[in-house]
Amino acid sequence: MQKKCFRIPIYRCLHRVSHSEDMDKGREALVVCSDKSMGIGITIWDMATGDHLLHIPTSASPAHGFLCLRKQFLVASQIHRNGSIGGGAIFIWALNKPQPPLRSYPVEAIGPLSCTNDGIYLAGGALSGNAHLWEIASGRLLKTWHAHHKSVNCLLFSNDDSLLISGSEDGMICVWSVISLIDMEDSRNLPPLLHYSSEHLSSITSLLTASGSSSSLLVSSSLDGTCKVWDFVTGRLIQTQVYPLGVTASVLHSEEEILFCGCVDGRIFVNKLDIGLLEDSFFVAEDQAVVLKGHNGAITALTISGLGLISASADCTICIWDVVNRMIIRRFNHQKGAVTNMVVIPQSSLLSASNHLGVLNQFHVSLLDKYPQPANSSKGTATLLSLPRSFKGTQTSFDSRSTHSSNQHMSDLEKEQTPAAMQMKVETCIENRMWATRMTKHVMEMNKHLQSRLLDLMQCRLLWPTEIDSTTSKKTKKLKVESILQGAEEPQSST
Repeated sequence: MQKKCFRIPIYRCLHRVSHSEDMDKGREALVVCSDKSMGIGITIWDMATGDHLLHIPTSASPAHGFLCLRKQFLVASQIHRNGSIGGGAIFIWALNKPQPPLRSYPVEAIGPLSCTNDGIYLAGGALSGNAHLWEIASGRLLKTWHAHHKSVNCLLFSNDDSLLISGSEDGMICVWSVISLIDMEDSRNLPPLLHYSSEHLSSITSLLTASGSSSSLLVSSSLDGTCKVWDFVTGRLIQTQVYPLGVTASVLHSEEEILFCGCVDGRIFVNKLDIGLLEDSFFVAEDQAVVLKGHNGAITALTISGLGLISASADCTICIWDVVNRMIIRRFNHQKGAVTNMVVIPQSSLLSASNHLGVLNQFHVSLLDKYPQPANSSKGTATLLSLPRSFKGTQTSFDSRSTHSSNQHMSDLEKEQTPAAMQMKVETCIENRMWATRMTKHVMEMNKHLQSRLLDLMQCRLLWPTEIDSTTSKKTKKLKVESILQGAEEPQSST
């Protein structure tokens, strides 16, 4: 195997992940959880001081089963130890309200979770290989489909929320169109698959997308010891990086395109992700990487914050790194159990609901449905197409008056420079997007209906000449028979 030389000095690119230039940023909090026991719960630390801020009991989540929704809610999946069907739940906590979480119980245990950037949709993967898609505000289960033959390990929405990417225990990666998941009328049908890959030889451990100029790049890591870079729009494999051991976690610093890969032995490899600068798309990354050593167990999670790189390990520790000097800035001991998930949130998210920031960021969440709702359910799709004609005009004028009144009220609030105006703007944008999604589905249903009618008309038009010809031939045969009979009767009468 030929090793390629990685000649670009990586040290020039690491200053952006060093803590020295980002200390003046807003205060951040580190949120971690484990999957060993429900009694461990969620722990929140002040990253700058190391102080313990908050503990949320009775929570545990598997890898990739924990996320922060719109910086206001923590969402975690819980799988019971037996992993049986129905043996799990999804918890949603409001960060700025001291209240019990919403507990939803899907039809089967959910492992990895992912949400869109706007917080409208939530996707979950199951041990059975099934995937589920919910609308968070209404709780409606929009789609359930069999995505993989083995358990789903990772889920990720693209940066523009147009694609959902899934990775499985058997090394398979699939790319799905979110529009197809939302707009298909029958929630039990298998959605069309845009791309798939079986290049990895073992379980997928992480999926990452790059932002900025390389917005179509997908980075996948696996226990087979490789990280692969894809163009997920075309499905083309661009680059393969090889590491000495299985890669258990990875994170990408998108601005500098620096890839951090944590392995089963606790080492973290740091590589510059230069696409197109190598002569070959395959190279051994170990020879060019900066290596961070500070853990005694497998790396379980990696993330980037304003202070630098953060790593969690099976040795029950979390480290904040100064990557340039290969030093640990701060170490947290999570003696209750190995950390499986961690997220970084602004400390302002923990403020009480009476604070203006909490008021401005209000967002509604609901209990998640266990089964898909019918297409004509009042909880889901709007019923504009089924309204009587006499009512449609009234409804339209009512909506226009209501919209005009809301806009006028919003304009008045903006003139007064009140926080309520911002809240109304956020809620209005969310409602408009949900309405546009529903209307898109209605238009697609109408197109399907019109296409069906058109096919019926074409089929009838093709059958008409045959029917006319058969009718004409029958009439002709009848006339011939009658004429023959008449001809046969005339001689008899004459005799």
